[in-house]
Amino acid sequence: MMTSMTRRDAVLLLLMTLAWGFAWPVMKFGVRELPPLFFRSLCIAGALVILAAYARVASIPLALPRSDWLDIVRVAVPNVVIWHCAMILALTMLPAGRSAILGYTMPLWAALIGALWFGEHPPARHWLGVGAALAATSLLLSSELSSLAGRPAGTLLILFAAFSWGYGTHQARRRAIHVPALTAIFWSLSLALVVLLAGTILFERDRWRSPDALEWVAIAYNMAISIAFCHVVWLHLARRMPPAASGLSMMMIPALGVFSSIWLLGERPRWQDYVALGLIVFSLATVLLPARGRPAPVEAS
Repeated sequence: MMTSMTRRDAVLLLLMTLAWGFAWPVMKFGVRELPPLFFRSLCIAGALVILAAYARVASIPLALPRSDWLDIVRVAVPNVVIWHCAMILALTMLPAGRSAILGYTMPLWAALIGALWFGEHPPARHWLGVGAALAATSLLLSSELSSLAGRPAGTLLILFAAFSWGYGTHQARRRAIHVPALTAIFWSLSLALVVLLAGTILFERDRWRSPDALEWVAIAYNMAISIAFCHVVWLHLARRMPPAASGLSMMMIPALGVFSSIWLLGERPRWQDYVALGLIVFSLATVLLPARGRPAPVEAS
């Protein structure tokens, strides 16, 4: 049951939002020279160790009943496996800031999928948000196509990742999984690790090498903070956060991704990026923030 946020909850929400925003340039740094699937495999493997240790301390069982296996797979594949694989590959082709903008179109795709595939009837303002998001993605895609150095494949790949994540949110709502959320996340990440390891062994084996000191910092940040810490914090806040706080947090992440990439990586966004960022923040507001007098559901990212 959702309750009012305490000061501690507000601090945790701020830290989680900052951590996920800064994760984009950190990941981009990690895949500049390291093979992307290899890099993400190391991040998730370390995060699983941390989550297992936390589960033991918190007495959260990680055992997964056989009756839940299929539903975990159905939820994990679009929400976790496809997201992690497609997102990290797209980052090798796009600036981190632009990847963050496009990655967080997820709520708009979720609204569109709900209306077209699941017969939901979103309010009119959701369609306004979908239109703004489509305008933003069209703007960024057109700028990639018009540039000699453009990588439209990266744009399409991160959009596919966001679309898959949006579809996965509907699967998560419709599957009755009878284990703690942390257990479900642990096994979802484990499945993603299996796929990432298979991919890096098949396609990147000749490029494996030991990360240097700064690359280990990027790996440690992702495993300990972006994945392990943020997932645990989200689980804590999911039932306590007011919907507006959840929405504002998600709206801030792409903006933080853009500006932290300028600071950490020296990226120079084009005017299309700033316009698209404004459109995405507006569109997220139409979908995530509750209408006056109508509470909106809280969604986990």
